[in-house]
Amino acid sequence: MSDQRVEQTWETPSLEEIPVITKMHVEAMESSDDPMVWSQAGMHHVLIRTVGRRSGNEHKVALPYWRDPNGHRIVVASFAGAKAHPSWYFNIADKEANPELLITEEGQQFWAVADICDGDDYAATWDGLVADRAWYADYQAKAPHRQIPLVRLVEQRPA
Repeated sequence: MSDQRVEQTWETPSLEEIPVITKMHVEAMESSDDPMVWSQAGMHHVLIRTVGRRSGNEHKVALPYWRDPNGHRIVVASFAGAKAHPSWYFNIADKEANPELLITEEGQQFWAVADICDGDDYAATWDGLVADRAWYADYQAKAPHRQIPLVRLVEQRPA
């Protein structure tokens, strides 16, 4: 899917700025179907609703996605190369708290299951992703002690 190639033309926000930007993006996504809100920096985004694995509270995160060769949406738990995975990833990975995820994409909602990529699947998916979005390799280089998770959002049914 060569139409997913994006050249980074922005400076990566700081780890302190990312949650603030994400909160503003979630608010904008919840209040608008304007394509400019749903496609930022040349990347389409989804709004993912999770349930906190410890709190039981609802959480929402706006994330860019990339489509794998089978058309599944892939979200990346890079947190811009931080030392730890982002908190949303731990909620998604907890199948007891989140057996399904409510996903909103411009103009539609659906339920999906989170498939955490591993092994050969991870390697092939990562290679395709970084061929289109090279900055993820830079993020991985900043976090050599952890493998940046890739999460395939496997659509189940309309919401």
